Amino acid sequence: MKLSTLCAAAGISFDGPDANVTGFAIDHRKVAPGTVFGAFRGARFNGEDFIAAAIEAGAVAVVAVPEATVNGALHFADAEPRRLFAQLAAPFFTPVPETLVAVTGTNGKTSTVELTRQLWRMAGHRAASIGTLGITTSDESVSTGLTTPDIATFLANLTGLAREGVTHVAYEASSHGLSQYRIEGPRVAAGAFTNLSRDHLDYHATMEDYFAAKMRLFDEVVSDGGAAVIWADDTWSGKAIAHARSRGLKLFTVGEKGEGIKLLGRTPGGLGQKLEIEHAGKTRTIDLPLIGAYQAANALVAAGLLLATGGDADATFDAMKRLVTVRGRLERAAISSVGAPIYVDYAHTPDALEAAIAALRPHVAGRLIVVFGAGGDRDRGKRPEMGRMASEGADIAIITDDNPRGEDPAAIRTMVLDGMTAMAAEGWAREVGDRREAIGAAIAEAGEGDIVLIAGKGHEQGQIIGSGDNVRVLPFDDVTVAREMAGTLGGK
Repeated sequence: MKLSTLCAAAGISFDGPDANVTGFAIDHRKVAPGTVFGAFRGARFNGEDFIAAAIEAGAVAVVAVPEATVNGALHFADAEPRRLFAQLAAPFFTPVPETLVAVTGTNGKTSTVELTRQLWRMAGHRAASIGTLGITTSDESVSTGLTTPDIATFLANLTGLAREGVTHVAYEASSHGLSQYRIEGPRVAAGAFTNLSRDHLDYHATMEDYFAAKMRLFDEVVSDGGAAVIWADDTWSGKAIAHARSRGLKLFTVGEKGEGIKLLGRTPGGLGQKLEIEHAGKTRTIDLPLIGAYQAANALVAAGLLLATGGDADATFDAMKRLVTVRGRLERAAISSVGAPIYVDYAHTPDALEAAIAALRPHVAGRLIVVFGAGGDRDRGKRPEMGRMASEGADIAIITDDNPRGEDPAAIRTMVLDGMTAMAAEGWAREVGDRREAIGAAIAEAGEGDIVLIAGKGHEQGQIIGSGDNVRVLPFDDVTVAREMAGTLGGK
């Protein structure tokens, strides 16, 4: 495809010389003759340092800030080079699935996009989800390594899915992905907002800055005339609704305060819950086979995305009765020898940990035993808050290592314990640094009527130790370890 054609499709002025474009890359090692190279300044690397190498490898154009030095190729200059790069790349990657929806929020993105995919599949569509779990279709799952991959990978993935016959895609829109313009270009029929709580303040300056990054979904990414599906019961929901209205999007709210889907009641059951909802003036009862209030919220937002993009209400609500648990999201990994269920959840923020504990509490006849930690080289302020949530909701807490990265694991554990001083003083909180040993201790501690919650890593398959050139990823899967430890102790 000609560079002039891409510029015309993106609405960008072009005065040549023209060139044939064969691809897009932000890694100079992936540049081939005819590539458009994106030279961006990042936290660890400055892409501008590799402009000369990219041009030597055959780059025909470079997208960078105006002050960057570009010799031997066209220089597309912009103060926001990531955005310009996305605008140029979008017309190159065709076709794309006809229906795209994106989900943002602190918690629930992964579950919501995957539950949306399941509902679409049960409605007869070829559907996929993209996010933390990778690319999930009805017959395969491929890891991408990031909640929101780089723009070239993201667009290439969409094109690949379309060529395989996928027509509907739900994807996660992280704050990093939104602020770095990694999900630009194709028409997005609807966006969803789940909630907002403290996370990523190592990257965003304030909660307001974090929220503003999320709101790019409604302000710029969702297409004109598209829909905004918003969980109405979060403290930030009113502000999200204001953004959607300001943009002129079709508003579809969900929850106890929702008008699109109003949650009238929720009754926990053995392995699920009964939801009473109202939609379009009709009251319905749904037997949802997922436990926890936040799982109900995710499922209802997913249903909202289907209805906001033309889905049939009867079919959608009926399909909710056949949803299955998402990997690492309140996933029941094993049962101990005394019959204590062991759940694994990705909760790694204070609010997520509180929600996971609250989800399991109605099912606890004895004690709730929680194993968790906090990640290194990330927002330190949430560590004592996670400790506080555990001290308020758990009966026994075992503080262990999560992904310590470049920090001292013992120092991280101490910061978590600082938030639960009273619980620790009473002897109900203790440190077991080795995560496998901590999981084993929790399972051994559990008696009849107890439940074990292993929080923080969910679906992750490794534990990150060290940083920079010394980083190591040790194989570790909470679900696998829980099953091994339960089996050792006579469980299943």
